[in-house]
Amino acid sequence: MKTDQPLLSWKEAMRLNRRAFLLICQKDQKAVISRMVSVVWNALTPYVGIYLSAQLLSALTEGAAADTVTRLVLLNLVSAAVLSLAGAFLNKWKQTESACQYYKVMQFLSDKVMTMDYADADCSSTWALYDNIEQNRWCLGMGMGNTCSHVEKLLSAILTFSGGAALTISLFTSPVPDSAGRYTLLNSPLFLLVMAVVMIAVTCLSPVLSNKAGSYAARMANVRKEANRLVSFFGVLGFENAMAADIRIYRQDRMCDRVMNDKTFLYSSKGLFARLSRGSLGLYQAASAALSVVFTGVVYLFVCLKALGGAFGIGAVTQYVASITRLSGSIGGLIRILGDMRNNASFLKPTFEFLDIPNRMYQGSLTVEKRIDRDYEIEFRNVSFRYPGSDTYALKNVSMKFKIGQRLAVVGMNGSGKTTFIKLLCRLYDPTEGEILLNGIDIKKYDYQEYMSVFSVVFQDYSLFAYPLGQNVAGSVTYDRSQAERCLEDAGFGQRLAELPEGLDTYLHKDISDDGVDISGGESQKIALARTLYRNALFIVLDEPTAALDPAAEFEVYTRFDDIVEDKTAVYISHRLASCRFCDVIAVFDHGQIVQQGTHEKLLEDSRGKYHALWYAQAQYYDR
Repeated sequence: MKTDQPLLSWKEAMRLNRRAFLLICQKDQKAVISRMVSVVWNALTPYVGIYLSAQLLSALTEGAAADTVTRLVLLNLVSAAVLSLAGAFLNKWKQTESACQYYKVMQFLSDKVMTMDYADADCSSTWALYDNIEQNRWCLGMGMGNTCSHVEKLLSAILTFSGGAALTISLFTSPVPDSAGRYTLLNSPLFLLVMAVVMIAVTCLSPVLSNKAGSYAARMANVRKEANRLVSFFGVLGFENAMAADIRIYRQDRMCDRVMNDKTFLYSSKGLFARLSRGSLGLYQAASAALSVVFTGVVYLFVCLKALGGAFGIGAVTQYVASITRLSGSIGGLIRILGDMRNNASFLKPTFEFLDIPNRMYQGSLTVEKRIDRDYEIEFRNVSFRYPGSDTYALKNVSMKFKIGQRLAVVGMNGSGKTTFIKLLCRLYDPTEGEILLNGIDIKKYDYQEYMSVFSVVFQDYSLFAYPLGQNVAGSVTYDRSQAERCLEDAGFGQRLAELPEGLDTYLHKDISDDGVDISGGESQKIALARTLYRNALFIVLDEPTAALDPAAEFEVYTRFDDIVEDKTAVYISHRLASCRFCDVIAVFDHGQIVQQGTHEKLLEDSRGKYHALWYAQAQYYDR
């Protein structure tokens, strides 16, 4: 069998499981405690019933007095009622505390995404690792979500073993009377040793074989994930509304048939797992089940022979059979769960690789100066930048200055470095070379969060959430309603706001509320612009936020926005140059460099310049 993922060593596997469990304990301590208490109770209390039932049966077979039998019956009933009631209470406590544990465990990943350096969050390898974790969780059911249940099963097996051992020891120590004839052979230490070895061997071998069968699935995780991806995509392709037209025009349903009706597919009748089930995998599973039956037969034989020899009465037979069966089950369960923990550790490893991604960006400590005269200056000084893992410069030797109150337009073709320039300005990335200064101080020295707060940005790929409109504008659950309405009005959304059934409380989209409204691309961009205004930051950056609008509408939005911005600094990025004619300075980017700077009129005078070429290439859209 070819495998693509080797199992980890036992030492490494247990280390990863221990770390995962401790993290969960820190995140959700009450849920862990409730689960562990419930495990202890459920593992040990069955032995109370086994012991009392054996005592009652012995009393009945030995002709005990009626009051003794009555007392034992009442004790059995009362103990069963009390144990059942307490068990139900503990189970309810466990369910209540554990109701959200799955989501709290997954919050490790979401917290990491929100706190990691943007450079890592923007890196394809980071998302490939995250996708691997999600595939393990959704498609294979493996990862950190299994940790608590594995620890539960491990603790349960240990406690069940302890209880079973306590009630089983006397099976081996109770001698057969000398008058039992040939049954006295059962007292032989050698015979007892052989029986113990056989029981232990069969008990251990069954789960070992089961683990061997289970390891196939773990070691072939990547193959399974790939198969699950195909099924999850092609299996629901017909339900994708956005693809419905393409599916019908190009008969893409035939692509679905290629996967869904392929008999050699991984999970199909002639696939790999089917072949393994008919071979070694099936053999391991069958042998494991057969050994479990063999063990049961050996136990019954041994217990019944000793009872026939007079070592103990009928009541003890029920006790020993029940307790030794549970003892065997606990040993098998212990081996099986250790195997499961080892298999699962292979899927914990990428989780911790993700959680251990270090934050390298220096956070700074200086306070951003609050100037009454709002006299701020940003300077790029010989700034160059390469994206992580790339040998090509996205920006090269960029130098420029601009002050608060100016209107700066950044223009250029796709891939010229415009958005990279904004990401460096907002300190989502740090320059590879050179430095960026705010009032003469390297921005790395400012408190990171405080520096970020001076910017309000609408990126190309901005997001609006399925929350009420007002919360989307404010970026907060609590907000100033009058300010939110004013910002929407200024952004050109006022008329649409008046038409919404619940005003600011209207949900966007229908993900959360059935009464949510769907909005057009142009409307969503106006809401994003309103969010930019609501923050009231010193710097407002618009990274092609009006791409869904036609050139005339874009020009109208920018002109209106220019009046709203007032004395703040506004940085506009656009492919369409007519929208930026009102700016004080236009910086023309080409292949990661600033090739021209100046006003619209000055740049047009240079007939050989990049701006002149871009302008007249687009003139048909905005000639007035």
